[in-house]
Amino acid sequence: PTREAGMIALAEYNRNPYDVDKAKITLDELFQKWSERKLPKLSSSLQSSLKNAYTHTKQIQGMKYRDIRSFHMQDCIDNCGCGYSVQGAMKNLFGHLDRFAMELDVIFKMYSPLVSAAPIPETSKVPFTDDEVNQLWAIQNQEWVDTVLILLYSGWRITELLTLRTENVDLKAGTMKGGIKTRNGKDRIVPIHPKIEPFVERWVNRGFEYLITDERGHRLSDGQYRPHFKAIMEQLGFDHCPHECRHTLRSRLDSAGANKKCIDLILGHKSKDVGERVYTHKTIEELKQAIELISR
Repeated sequence: PTREAGMIALAEYNRNPYDVDKAKITLDELFQKWSERKLPKLSSSLQSSLKNAYTHTKQIQGMKYRDIRSFHMQDCIDNCGCGYSVQGAMKNLFGHLDRFAMELDVIFKMYSPLVSAAPIPETSKVPFTDDEVNQLWAIQNQEWVDTVLILLYSGWRITELLTLRTENVDLKAGTMKGGIKTRNGKDRIVPIHPKIEPFVERWVNRGFEYLITDERGHRLSDGQYRPHFKAIMEQLGFDHCPHECRHTLRSRLDSAGANKKCIDLILGHKSKDVGERVYTHKTIEELKQAIELISR
């Protein structure tokens, strides 16, 4: 726009020659290129998270990516009107785009490491007490109570249990294979605790594609299952959500002295103790020994 700006641009080019056309790439154009080349390589859940994060960057999507600084990114995050989860995804997205822009020589300095997002709040999840677990066993024959006990003795997330295919339940081997969300959580093997084996077998023998279904064999969504869980909690006077079943298993395994590596493998948590996840016969036996440390 001015001679002075032109001289500055020329000096910058002479100091570090760059592709002039690439320097004109906007945030939106960069995101589209990144979406074609890099996004498909990420997990489906992460793809969804990053796509949603991008919708909160409208105020700078038309800017040349080369001109975007950390304060632009930070302003988007601070004013997105969302909580820590979306803010964290936005920070993650800017990191991906910065690395891609560096790869294409669009930029020569990354500003994403300078931005911050709201911290993850401390969990308010409360494990079931031993007395509460015993109360559930006392009404184990009531409809849907067995699914709560399966959650308590397997550590599946609610969506993981509802998407568990019957073909991935091996009653002879005493294992279930499933999992979602993260690389460490997917396709993990969870031993069937002897206490819930009759429940699992009963669901398997119904002969439907998915283990937990309605009476017609249709897979239940999260929203369809939760009312059953809530009704049982209200009946017993409990104040728990399905995810607290995972916290309960972790707490009980830890209290029983289970190996940390086995706990992380069962729950699908990332751990420095796990390393490369390989399920040998010995590993599966170790997982069974760990899960059987907890009892009624």
